[in-house]
Amino acid sequence: MSWHEDPIESSRLDDGDEVHDAEPVVVTPLPRRNNDVLYLGDTGRLSADARRALCQLLIGPSIDQQRHARLWPALLRNEATLRSALSDLFLELVLDRESGVAFTRQADTEDLDTPVLLRTSPLTFIDSVLLLYLRQQLGEADARGNRAVVADAEMAEALAVYEKNLSTDRAGFNRRVASAVQKMKDNHILTRLAGQEDRHEVSPALKLLFSAEDVSALSAVYRQLRETPAAEA
Repeated sequence: MSWHEDPIESSRLDDGDEVHDAEPVVVTPLPRRNNDVLYLGDTGRLSADARRALCQLLIGPSIDQQRHARLWPALLRNEATLRSALSDLFLELVLDRESGVAFTRQADTEDLDTPVLLRTSPLTFIDSVLLLYLRQQLGEADARGNRAVVADAEMAEALAVYEKNLSTDRAGFNRRVASAVQKMKDNHILTRLAGQEDRHEVSPALKLLFSAEDVSALSAVYRQLRETPAAEA
């Protein structure tokens, strides 16, 4: 079988059959990527770096200037836009430029019935005591102009004075302490220092979670607990 070299516009083939006009084939071009369209079907309005910052805020627990060196500038550049996007989800952006930390929390919608998107982690008594201790260490370090760094042994010693309040055996108390410390690590309140298994930096986010007034009030409560004699069996 040989193909004719005549152009397709020829009116006849060699066998005499007429060539009828073919129906035109419509080809829809795929959308071209540019600065606004990041992938096929993308209808988003945020830039790529703003979207990454938004995702990290939603994943949580925070964006930290030291841990997220690339996301932090994107957050500052797109602050107004990100606040608006979070407001659509009934969330509020908490941002402290001086401390270099930002996170989201549920917006105060008063009587408006709204869904709760942020997952919560209930705190045990020992969790709360540990958070207070870490917040105090953060305040003292800030006053000296240093980073707040704590060791595992220091945290265990600070919590040991509350052992009598839990009415448990020593091994059980140590497990509770270890669980509380691990929870702080999992939520990035504590970040292990490179090359040091037992030393951790305290996240500046605690300053936004606990004000100086909160620390003062909680300290008074826990001081009273420490000074209360253990109940006799």
